[in-house]
Amino acid sequence: MRTRPTLSFPDTEEQWPTTTCLDAVTAAVTGRRVVVLSGAGLSTESGIPDYRGESGSLRTHTPMTYGEFVGGVEGRRRYWARSHLGWRTIARAAPNDGHRVVAALQAHGHLSGIITQNVDGLHQAAGASGVVELHGSLDRVVCLGCASTSSRERLDTRLRAANPAFGGTAGRINPDGDVDLEEEQVRGFRLVGCADCGHGVLKPDVVFFGENVPRSRVDRCYRLVDEASALLVLGSSLTVMSGLRFVRHAARSGTPVLIVNQGRTRGDRYANVRVDLPLGRALSELAGHVGLHGPR
Repeated sequence: MRTRPTLSFPDTEEQWPTTTCLDAVTAAVTGRRVVVLSGAGLSTESGIPDYRGESGSLRTHTPMTYGEFVGGVEGRRRYWARSHLGWRTIARAAPNDGHRVVAALQAHGHLSGIITQNVDGLHQAAGASGVVELHGSLDRVVCLGCASTSSRERLDTRLRAANPAFGGTAGRINPDGDVDLEEEQVRGFRLVGCADCGHGVLKPDVVFFGENVPRSRVDRCYRLVDEASALLVLGSSLTVMSGLRFVRHAARSGTPVLIVNQGRTRGDRYANVRVDLPLGRALSELAGHVGLHGPR
């Protein structure tokens, strides 16, 4: 039986104060050396749903877990069939105003780092550089046998050749890059092995639920937070520890934590300020406040 990842944190969590005023965020960003930690909420306006919002995908969709993927060929067949359609939608997604504001803030020297929990590559598509992809990227594929990496575009070409009759229109896309398909559609899907070693199992270079973020990547994020004047969380409920740990670390170190998210987060208790506004609106206003005159 597949276990659904956590939809939300316990309702017993205390309610913490919120505001719709961006003054504290503006002051922090103006002071520079701010590190951004972004979540799925930043990409919803690009047509990619989040996991845990009011219409989040976890309410109807159970994403692939690491145990299921490595545990048998049927789990991998299910993932790659669904992702083969879903990835095309992810690949066509365009950055929204929020991504462009973050890139502009970086270009103007306001940010010292960007950490994202997203796997869609939209920060980079908007012009941001040096982005730490905490959970990896759907654009890459890794062999679990020989550890070689290759592009998702290359794999897509090979999967199309192996499944010439496979098709259909992707419905609702999920943050992990797959879509819902009927079992009969999945059953005949042919997998391909690693093109380098000839037999290795291919996995998207993303961190599945139940899998650990590489330690070197975590350490890099801690260093960014340690060197920052403030940590700015954008569009994350911080329900899972992979992102929450950096908020806790900043708070313990006395580094200001500012959260912009529509709805409660698990990090509210650690925040100096939590702004409850739609993210696109908040970031567009922030751009004006710091003199960027809106997203570029």
